[in-house]
Amino acid sequence: MNHSIILLLCLLSSEVATESNDIHTSRESAQVMPSVPVEEDMFTFVVFGDRTGGPAEGISVLAQAVQDTNLIEPDLVMTVGDLIQGYNTREAWVLQAAQFRSVMDELICPWFPVAGNHDVYWRGEGRPPEEHEGDYEAWFGPLWYAFDHKGCRFIVLYTDEGNPETGVRSFGDPDSQRMSDAQKSWLRQTLHDANDMNHVFVFCHHPRWRGGQYGDDWENVHQMFVDAGNVTAVFAGHVHQLRHDGWRDGIEYLSMATVGGGLPRELPAAGHLHHINLVTVRDDHIAQATIPVGGVIDPRALTADHIAAVDRLLVNGAKITHPVAVDAAGRVDAQPVLELNAPQGQRVTWTVWSDASDHRWSIGPDHIHEVLEPGSSVEIPLRVRHDGPLDDLWTAPAVMVQAEVDMGGMAWTLPRQVLPVPVVPESLKPLESSQMLFCDGRDGAVTIDTGSTVIPKGPLTVEAWIRPEQVDGSRGIVAKTEQSEFGLFIEKGIPSFWVFAGDKYAIARSDAPIAWGQWHHVAGVHDGEMVRLFVDGQPVGSAPAKGSRRTNALPLVIGAEVNGAGQPVSPFRGGIDEVRVSARDRYPALGFAPQRRHVRDADTVVLMHLDGRQGPFIFNDSDRAPHGIQSGSIKFRASED
Repeated sequence: MNHSIILLLCLLSSEVATESNDIHTSRESAQVMPSVPVEEDMFTFVVFGDRTGGPAEGISVLAQAVQDTNLIEPDLVMTVGDLIQGYNTREAWVLQAAQFRSVMDELICPWFPVAGNHDVYWRGEGRPPEEHEGDYEAWFGPLWYAFDHKGCRFIVLYTDEGNPETGVRSFGDPDSQRMSDAQKSWLRQTLHDANDMNHVFVFCHHPRWRGGQYGDDWENVHQMFVDAGNVTAVFAGHVHQLRHDGWRDGIEYLSMATVGGGLPRELPAAGHLHHINLVTVRDDHIAQATIPVGGVIDPRALTADHIAAVDRLLVNGAKITHPVAVDAAGRVDAQPVLELNAPQGQRVTWTVWSDASDHRWSIGPDHIHEVLEPGSSVEIPLRVRHDGPLDDLWTAPAVMVQAEVDMGGMAWTLPRQVLPVPVVPESLKPLESSQMLFCDGRDGAVTIDTGSTVIPKGPLTVEAWIRPEQVDGSRGIVAKTEQSEFGLFIEKGIPSFWVFAGDKYAIARSDAPIAWGQWHHVAGVHDGEMVRLFVDGQPVGSAPAKGSRRTNALPLVIGAEVNGAGQPVSPFRGGIDEVRVSARDRYPALGFAPQRRHVRDADTVVLMHLDGRQGPFIFNDSDRAPHGIQSGSIKFRASED
């Protein structure tokens, strides 16, 4: 299709849209107009599945479904039976009925019950012939009935009348799954009286259309629907599984799962879930959407205060104090403290469990469940033990934490977080090897907890040997940025040095890329007036950089950039060796001859020879900053590789 035909079609569609005068604008240059929606009567209703068969706390799931539904504000709510646990005598039955009604009556729209086997089957002494039918009609209404709404008829059927000859009730016996002549006669007349309705919707408890244990009596009922000509959909429950059985003679059949009832397994992909079904009714069709209970969000609850409180919870809600000391043999026997918090206005349920890739760790307690009232906190001592040695399998332990926040009746489950136990080596010795760090460009890096004071303000030199491999995007070499501090970066082979001086970054950048797969020395120097970048000892870029350097408390990262949470991002790919950070402008502007192995002096703050790791620790040949620690997956290789 050429451009002139496309333009003609657009102009035609514009003329069609503007003829209705439904788009109002002062723009005369617009060549097309949005299509306006078709004006028609429509409405929505919600269907609830079974409540029974699950644990007692399932009633809270029903309450959550009511809250979700009130946010949607449908015209009405239908059920499909099994409202209460039942299978009891009158006294217990009445208590359960009252509980169910008290929850459902919180709906701001009308709701309509359907009777199921749990609602009418009697168990225990004094069984009346009709079992709980009389109780049901006293508390919930007729066993079968119909009502009209906006040109549609809603029909509720009763599928637990039992065997018409013996009176035996059994949802597994086909002889007990037959509709009485009285109900059939009423249904036939009710359908006839609705012949001018746009849609007829039918609700019952048992999905009798499936046959088998449900017998073949539904064929007669289905034929009534076909003869009526305007039955659109039939909804049932009982099986506790959401299942669409398709269209038969133009009639859609669907069975609901549950709202707090028992589930054979939590598997939404197979229809096993707690849900509500939202039905949108238009003159010529209906649309359906299944919404998991708790899946409806009130946008008015997401205030600035709420969002700020959640952010605080993610950053400071759970933390481990008292670092764990590791001796030279890798032994640990310590009691760090886990601190859990709940912000003001938020009730928080914390779940905590241990996590360690090195299974030689002993961490207790291994599971914690703590409910905190708004504004409260708790400190929980942990017991952490490891017998060593400090070998390649030795990794720092961690605990997993997850918070569920309750604000005004709405529950929010926050992402689970890995909370590393801070570990500090009592002593590390330099390794008698000559290796280099290899980063895979995915998640590997080395972090050094330099805080905000270890690297003093003033003159600064940052340098490293690198052998980069080609990778897209900007990648960190040595960085402590985040709208502050400094960093060495490489992008498309072009190195750069950034320093936040005064109120912005001063950037010294090379004009040409360096060769991939070859060793290069890169160095950035800040003397308080300028930033300069050197490659292999030669000046390649500079920029004015007046003003004091803005500091931060984030770690220094080797092999990546750092984000605001102190985590490595934008990882480097390739080899890194001999990283040094100095508290002076170490190199002259005209250039220098770089050393292949750096040595420390009085101005050296960080010196990482990167000759290998000891457990997760990487030796820092300077007494002015901590040793490094492994983050993600890193490897060490011979420098000549």
